Amino acid sequence: MSNLTSIESNVATSRTSTYQWSWQGQPVSVAYETEGVGKPILLLPAFSTVSSRTEMSGLVQLLKSQYQVTTVDFPGFGDSDRSRLDYAPPLYRQFLADFVRDIYRSPIAIIAAGHAAGYALNLAATVPNSVSELILVAPTWRGPLPTMARGQKPWLKGIRELIRTPVIGQLLYQLTTTPSFLAFMYRRHVYADAHKLTPDLLTQKRQITQQSGARYGAGAFVTGGLDPYLDRASAIAHLQSLSIPVFIAIGQSSPPKSTAEMLALAEVPHVISHTLPGTLGMHEEYPAELYEVILPFLR
Repeated sequence: MSNLTSIESNVATSRTSTYQWSWQGQPVSVAYETEGVGKPILLLPAFSTVSSRTEMSGLVQLLKSQYQVTTVDFPGFGDSDRSRLDYAPPLYRQFLADFVRDIYRSPIAIIAAGHAAGYALNLAATVPNSVSELILVAPTWRGPLPTMARGQKPWLKGIRELIRTPVIGQLLYQLTTTPSFLAFMYRRHVYADAHKLTPDLLTQKRQITQQSGARYGAGAFVTGGLDPYLDRASAIAHLQSLSIPVFIAIGQSSPPKSTAEMLALAEVPHVISHTLPGTLGMHEEYPAELYEVILPFLR
């Protein structure tokens, strides 16, 4: 069930709205923002400890002169509610399906980064006529700890539950969201150019992590609890089933394991792919380069 402020098709300026959603009887307020005029495009930020619709702002500024662009904060992240829910794939699959159904009147283009790409792919494959074009930016389907552990392990669920506890969980979360740790992770996986990691940027990212309840969604992501697929074959099967245009952007500096997964998806016959500067955060670090290659595709 949902209650929302509808988006007019002629929106010319930015407008932040709240989508009132419900999951298993619990209300969830979701923040989203719309700019521009024209064909609607939905932008989905990557899941991470600092996930926020603001990471799409550079791309929004480039697209909004020709398109109506909406960005959204997933439940548990950004400016949306961060309630103590069981954040898992069923929640996000249902949320995305409900959001697209309630906000839009016809199939839309979706640009999705990281793990969000997996959820967008699932939507396109399982909800007919919901998506018209699909752009997957540095798509991933396996979280940080499962990647390190070479797959889902039983002990990951134990860590996930520990992070949800009041005292120890908060302490563990704080240790992984210190400014120095965030800078380390950004240099290693998110930004290719370390010179762009300014103190102001890292301060903004740190602030995102310090909201009440932030550890629930972030902890689920890090431990693999939000992985949209359990294996490569499942993602490829969904991709092969699509009849809509699909574009995959691959960061040339992405980690080897992530690159291998992106290249495997790009090998599906009808998929268009392009390698660009950047790594897993290429949508935020290199929005102009991304815009230049997806604009012809959208047209």
